[in-house]
Amino acid sequence: MEYGLQMYSVRDFTEKDLLGTLKKVAEIGYKYIEFAGFFGNSAEDVKAALDANGLVCSGTHTGLGELDADFAAAVKYHHTIGNKNFIIPWADTSTKEKLDALIDGINKYQPMLAAEGITLAFHNHSGEFLPNKDGQIPHEEMQKRTKIDFEIDTCWAYVAGRDPVETITALKDRVHMIHLKDIKKTAEGKHEGRALGEGEAPVAAVYARAKELGMRMIVESENLNPDGLSEVTRCMNYLRSLEK
Repeated sequence: MEYGLQMYSVRDFTEKDLLGTLKKVAEIGYKYIEFAGFFGNSAEDVKAALDANGLVCSGTHTGLGELDADFAAAVKYHHTIGNKNFIIPWADTSTKEKLDALIDGINKYQPMLAAEGITLAFHNHSGEFLPNKDGQIPHEEMQKRTKIDFEIDTCWAYVAGRDPVETITALKDRVHMIHLKDIKKTAEGKHEGRALGEGEAPVAAVYARAKELGMRMIVESENLNPDGLSEVTRCMNYLRSLEK
């Protein structure tokens, strides 16, 4: 099996040396890269680093603001690095007004990106599966009122009280990649990230269903314990254990 990595997981390294970190991530065994910023690196240098290490860009977490600022430049950068998935990482959906603005932006840019060969998707946190201040479930509104794909963060869906296996199954026609993440609830009631297999999220069950559905699995592990590369190495070791 080949797996992807959301580079936010190793932000303690990418902020200093994105290109060098790509090499280290490849050595751990990851194949697909989902970027969370480029830290001033040119598209040409990023693509060269991907190619040199046998990596493929599977997507980027980039807000609609980048498209508002310069649509043509954003598309050119993503074309150059070989990216075909533009993923909105987060948006404020706390009120009807803000959710409507997001949906308007999605419906504006989704066909424009499609014409450029790029798919627009939305990455959830827990809040999109819970009622906003005006009683709307933002994720359900996006399902009904847009044509975009969804990158389901299965851990955040779990935190919101959803069964992540049921969620990716129900949305299988609009979900082509997922985030695998683990989490643990502390004694104080807070949720803290954990490396895969070290928390309480149903990672193994999600893994099995995503494999059946042919969804690309992207690791996101946010705790930097004791650092990002160490943590994503443990995640890879856990995934390899599930293959046996």
